[in-house]
Amino acid sequence: MATKIYTDQQDEYTIETVLNKGLRSPVPKWAVLRLALGRSLRIETPPDESFDRREGAGGKEYSLDQLTGLGKEREQDFTSLFRALLSVRHDEDLFADNDAFVRWLQRHVRRGLREFRTAWMESHDFHDYLLQELLGNLAQSPIVAIDENERLLRALGEIGIDAEIVAREEGPRLTRHQVRLRDVNDHGPLTRSLEKLAFALGLGEAGVFVTPTHEPRIAALDVPRPVHQWHPVPAETLRAWIESALPEWRLPVYLGQDVIGRGFGFDLASAPHLLIGGTTGSGKSVVIHALIQSLIKRFGPDGLRLILIDPKRVELSPYATLPHVAEEGILTDAHDALACLNELVSTMDERETALAAVGARDIDDARISHQGWPRIVVVVEELADLILQSGAVEEPLVRLAQKARATGIHLILATQRPDAHTFSGLLRSNIPSRIALTVQKSAESRIILDEIGAEKLLGKGDMLVKPIGQPVTRVHGVMLGADDIAQGIAEARRRPR
Repeated sequence: MATKIYTDQQDEYTIETVLNKGLRSPVPKWAVLRLALGRSLRIETPPDESFDRREGAGGKEYSLDQLTGLGKEREQDFTSLFRALLSVRHDEDLFADNDAFVRWLQRHVRRGLREFRTAWMESHDFHDYLLQELLGNLAQSPIVAIDENERLLRALGEIGIDAEIVAREEGPRLTRHQVRLRDVNDHGPLTRSLEKLAFALGLGEAGVFVTPTHEPRIAALDVPRPVHQWHPVPAETLRAWIESALPEWRLPVYLGQDVIGRGFGFDLASAPHLLIGGTTGSGKSVVIHALIQSLIKRFGPDGLRLILIDPKRVELSPYATLPHVAEEGILTDAHDALACLNELVSTMDERETALAAVGARDIDDARISHQGWPRIVVVVEELADLILQSGAVEEPLVRLAQKARATGIHLILATQRPDAHTFSGLLRSNIPSRIALTVQKSAESRIILDEIGAEKLLGKGDMLVKPIGQPVTRVHGVMLGADDIAQGIAEARRRPR
């Protein structure tokens, strides 16, 4: 009869990190395991059998008396509670099958540890992270809203703005207050005093954003809420949005929800290329996953080909078995990436020649549709590293950015170092659609968006999105965990070509 659960070396490193840098208190290891169990239970999909295995040496074993309190006094023995919880969750009688109970317990604990490892940044407060992940979607009391209104009015008074709140809307992370100003001329002083307003509200580095409305005296103030009052954008919203995307959109991609909770996406084919920039921990990788998951939910490998370039060899590796991925696989070496990009330029030239031969304007022209060309999307997970390894890659990227739109080839270029060297003038001028996640300086925001603002974002997927020909929209990214990504890949592999 199974009486122990097992961890591996990565799990143990995570436990030690949570104890020493997260909780910073002398609690036993089993307390972290229980927190991990709670985190895993918040994920809708069941943990898979990969958590049954232990990779390499360095793991530990934990007995049920440590984790569940088995055999201890009644007030300390939660074994029956854990059995009941997992029995309901997995629709099995885990009172009758102890081995299955221990197996599910291990899977959940290890998945929760993986979530800590991949989603929590050591520089962020672990207690705030737990509040958001375990309690973040609980409804807020009306009393909280009243206090928030009073706090905002008091802060406005401190900066000399006389106003009243006429309406409020709550989105995933912000509350939008519709504020009626005493005088229409107060718009200018309010806009110039946003940093003072954020300071008066105690927001730290986060900022208050102001959005114009159709009424001259009313301004919309977007005020961040505390982390424990955030409502994560669930992964299932991606599927629902993609299924309802406009039929004329050729490559619909979903990012998350706007300030007041409406789904937000755009047509990548119209973009037609995309620059993404944001500092470490800003949520850049989750944005990339959302874009790829959007594409593979809509298209089979006959209609979409992905060229994935990942110099860091981490983020894009789950897609190695995806049938959409080019035969070269996930490209991690700069020289291999350069060869692939040069070959793609040749493909672009061949398609241009074929278009010109029949007088077609682009890949969507009926006169060329019989060719059955798949659209090709190139994803570069870390452009700065790629250019650092080989500056020659910039030339084919610029050529593709300048001319590839008509031939159905699109670029998604991302970096955590948004500077003029990485995003050169030639690249920026030919890639008008941008996404800025949190950056450290306003100068980096200008590099990405041609305007400031990204330095005041909240991190963790909070972004400013600027599709071609549209105003900047603030978006909170969809939450995609490793399980969601794996499920999307599995569905794409099962889909007929």
